[in-house]
Amino acid sequence: MPLIIAPLNQPVKVIKILADDKTKKHLESLGITINSLLTVVQNSSSIVVKVKDGRLALDAGLATKIVVA
Repeated sequence: MPLIIAPLNQPVKVIKILADDKTKKHLESLGITINSLLTVVQNSSSIVVKVKDGRLALDAGLATKIVVA
């Protein structure tokens, strides 16, 4: 399922990133890689996810390109 519809406050695992190479490298530098665990803490106009010890805000367009399970 896309990250944008992931349940709140439950860890999910990234299984695929449907973006270009430049965006993938940027996400990797932020800690979002294949098999990494994310937790959605807020879902409004932007998606706030917990990655390791930090939080990131992603826009809805990018959140739909991150496939989680």
